[in-house]
Amino acid sequence: MKEDRRSVLLVFLASVCFSTGGLFIKLIPWSGLAINGARNLIGSAVIGIYLLVSGHRIVFSRRVLIGALSMIGVTTLFAMANKMTTAANTIVLQFTAPVFVILFMALIYRQKPGRVDLLVCFLVLLGVVLFFVDGIRAGNLAGNVLAVLSGICYASVFMMNTGEKADAISSCFLGQLAAGLALTPLCLRETDFSSSVMASVIALGVVQVGGAYILFSIGIRNTPPVTASLITGMEPIMNPLLVAAFYGERITALSVVGSVIVVCSILAYNIWLAKGKGNRLLNTEETA
Repeated sequence: MKEDRRSVLLVFLASVCFSTGGLFIKLIPWSGLAINGARNLIGSAVIGIYLLVSGHRIVFSRRVLIGALSMIGVTTLFAMANKMTTAANTIVLQFTAPVFVILFMALIYRQKPGRVDLLVCFLVLLGVVLFFVDGIRAGNLAGNVLAVLSGICYASVFMMNTGEKADAISSCFLGQLAAGLALTPLCLRETDFSSSVMASVIALGVVQVGGAYILFSIGIRNTPPVTASLITGMEPIMNPLLVAAFYGERITALSVVGSVIVVCSILAYNIWLAKGKGNRLLNTEETA
């Protein structure tokens, strides 16, 4: 019981760390690509140290490598979207990933979705439509599109993190390392390297990427699925709240309605699956 409480605490702390992503990205006056390169390079170093200390050997398999490519897509598109639309739109639209898992399972594995699956798809689609209507009005349509694409990549990460020869932390490490090596040189184009900016960059890499993933990977081992679903559902709520409190960003009423529909639908669906009432338990590991 004590071990379970410790695990739940670690998952909670991981979710808090993940939730800081939107705020730090907003505070750094760099391009989304440069930010993503720097944070992934630092994050991969942190996770690399963890792998070395824990003795976890990196797995190289087709599933791991596809997961790593998906990871690159998730983090890169997420960082770019944060610069082009609100933090709330970005995280909530990425949170639609389970719907794309349902679609992928139907298209690739011919797994027919059930009534609950279809209901969730409809509700989430309704919420997304509200975001895009709002995006046209506010001029952040491109950012919303990138956020949805990030959700599609996120769905691929879910699928690649399960099954034979899958290893989530190997995919995470390899994807972050590749993105870091490819995109970090773009930082040379930036001009603001003040102490506050560099502190935010380091915090993104150490806290929001590397540290959060390590905490989550340890805590999720002994955390009940329903509890994990509830805790990880905090991120799309905490992320925009932190940005609103410390950056002053506000979202429109239409986006608020869309957020409520998407978050509540996905959260309820994850809990339903975690209780064993569905036929596909989604991996709740965070990546962005």
